[in-house]
Amino acid sequence: MLEKLTELTESHGALKQGHGLTTGVIALTLAILCFLGVLAFHFPQYLTTPELRKSYDVDVIRKIMFVAMVLAGGMSLVNVLLNRARWLSGSAFLLVALTALLGGSKVPVNDFADHTPYIGLDWFILDLLGSSLIFIFIEKLFALRKDQPVFRPEWQTDFNHFIVNHMVVGFVMLATNLLVHKLFGWAAKDGIQAWVRDLPFVVAVLLIIVVADLVQYWTHRAYHEVPLLWRLHAVHHSSKHMDWMAGSRQHILELIITRTLVLAPIFVLGFSKEVIDTYIVIVGFQAVFNHANVSVRLGPLRYVIVTPNFHHWHHSQDQDALDRNYSAHFAFIDYLFGTAVKSTKLWPERYGVLGDYMPEGFVKQFKFPFVWKG
Repeated sequence: MLEKLTELTESHGALKQGHGLTTGVIALTLAILCFLGVLAFHFPQYLTTPELRKSYDVDVIRKIMFVAMVLAGGMSLVNVLLNRARWLSGSAFLLVALTALLGGSKVPVNDFADHTPYIGLDWFILDLLGSSLIFIFIEKLFALRKDQPVFRPEWQTDFNHFIVNHMVVGFVMLATNLLVHKLFGWAAKDGIQAWVRDLPFVVAVLLIIVVADLVQYWTHRAYHEVPLLWRLHAVHHSSKHMDWMAGSRQHILELIITRTLVLAPIFVLGFSKEVIDTYIVIVGFQAVFNHANVSVRLGPLRYVIVTPNFHHWHHSQDQDALDRNYSAHFAFIDYLFGTAVKSTKLWPERYGVLGDYMPEGFVKQFKFPFVWKG
């Protein structure tokens, strides 16, 4: 059973229909998330994110977890009874049973310390569940490359980046907050912050996105034009397939540097929590959507807003698209600074770094900036 599971996770391509593989994979995925969820209920001080757990209703999470356990258990049991992918479905059913034995969705959460070292297991679970449900559906509905399966080549590497970058969210937040306060605390002025906080909500949201995107633009451009920084950013560009998971491929040092620089003006200008929370939702959606395998251009609006079409060109190996389209939110910034792609083709043909010199695998890509001799 373990050997077949390992073989499945190391493979790629479309799942064969009529063999119970699709429902088996869904059941196993839900079972794994439920098992991780019950661990988070048992050890919230070490496995949940303090800022995030203040934002969600635990009772709602319990209901979602219960439904997921029922779905995973039901699908896996049906497959076992019908003798379809029993090794896969059997694994899912056993994991659901273990989750139930550990208390399932009814594990009581008592008072616990609020300042302990932690990993963002709850952030990983919620983001994976939410992102996969939303963006896999969107990709199937508006697919750019209709023959690209969910489990396309290199999905394992991107998934490993997804796991690590979510689990170390506490470290990243701590590092960026310390750097922002240490390096830019002197620039915060009460008068400016009061003026920003008095702005109408919609105006403040537009302002925070423009400010963040201007910083993002020049930071992103530096990653392409400064050889030392390109060593880090090349990891992000190495994916040869674009989908909702591709944006997760990012070196952790780049993650810290970029977030520190983008958060700096947000901290200095003193935007309200409501405005910052709205910005986080917008940037979170665009970061995933613009990498997705979707055929979206938005007509004339593509000259204003960054779309999947705009950002796909940024990841292209086409000569006329190299070092172009740096913006994350507003495409007009690239047109303003003369770095927008000018091509007669609608979509790029190939993705990845020119020369395909990036090794595959999370560990090798983590080490790449320090060992590459290019």
